[in-house]
Parts: sequence; C-alpha cells; structure tokens
Amino acid sequence: MHWLARRNLPLPAQADNIPALFRDEQHVPIGLFDDDVLIGCLFHDRRSGLSHWGSKGAGSNLFLRQLHTLPDRPDDAVRLITLWASDYAARSGLPHVRAEAPADHRNADWLARLLRRVTDMGWQMRGLGHGETDERVVQLELRAEARPGLTPLIRCAIAVPPGDDGGTL
Repeated sequence: MHWLARRNLPLPAQADNIPALFRDEQHVPIGLFDDDVLIGCLFHDRRSGLSHWGSKGAGSNLFLRQLHTLPDRPDDAVRLITLWASDYAARSGLPHVRAEAPADHRNADWLARLLRRVTDMGWQMRGLGHGETDERVVQLELRAEARPGLTPLIRCAIAVPPGDDGGTL
C-alpha cells in the first residue's frame, strides 16, 4: 500500500484493513509465486451473484478480491492470474470470473493502461459502478475456460472452505 501511495496510484477504499485480511483465519489468501518469489496475492469468493453490480452481477461466479501484484511485475502476475482464474472457475463449474478495478478520476492514465492490458487478456468491461465499500469501480468479467495444458505451468492447491463440497483443488 505504501508503494502505491508514494506513486499517487489508487488505493483500495479500505487499504488500512487489507494487511489484516491476509493474517485473518477467516480469509484464505492465495499467493502466486514465481521461483519462490511472491509476485501476486488475492482472495477469491465463489458467489451466486454480486448484488452491488445490479442485473450485470446475476449468476454464479468466481469473484477476485483484493488482487495485488509485485510492483515491478504486474503484467506477468495479472496474465498468470487471468489464466489460472479462468481455468479454476471452469473446473469449479462457474461460468465467469469477475473482478473490480478502482475508478478514481485522479488516476485516469493508470486506469486506462490497466484496462488496455486486461482487455487484451480477454477481460470485458461490464460498466462503472460502486464496489462493496461504495468506492467507484470498473466492473470486469472473464469467461471461464478449462485450460488443461496449464497444469504443468501453474499448480493450484487451494483448500476449499469447510462446508463446501470440493476438498482441495
């Protein structure tokens, strides 16, 4: 968060609470490592709709929350997360991956670069709206797609929360 603030880049609405989420036992963080270096982290939610998206958020989906990447490797990490999330959603029987990007007007250049990169990776913009904590966000959606050839490149070992019917994927 400090790195983002020093560069005048958008901070998530509840930036002060984010480090605590990664230490909280109720939130299961996902880390993306490249040669034992943490290059990205996030939380995921399996949801049966995003009510704050209105009708665009209807239906089951994999919702990526608090996605953060190592500052000098954002393209690589976002590309790997995109591939992994699309495959993970498909294997979980979910039709879409959804995410939100902060839409702070003070950082329009940063947002434009980000949106160009993610749309080139297959994400579609579903509109502007308000996030769960009422900040302005761009709503993003990616179609789930099984990618069997991905397994040798990315190993997925996420424990499914108790009460879910999946075990470890």
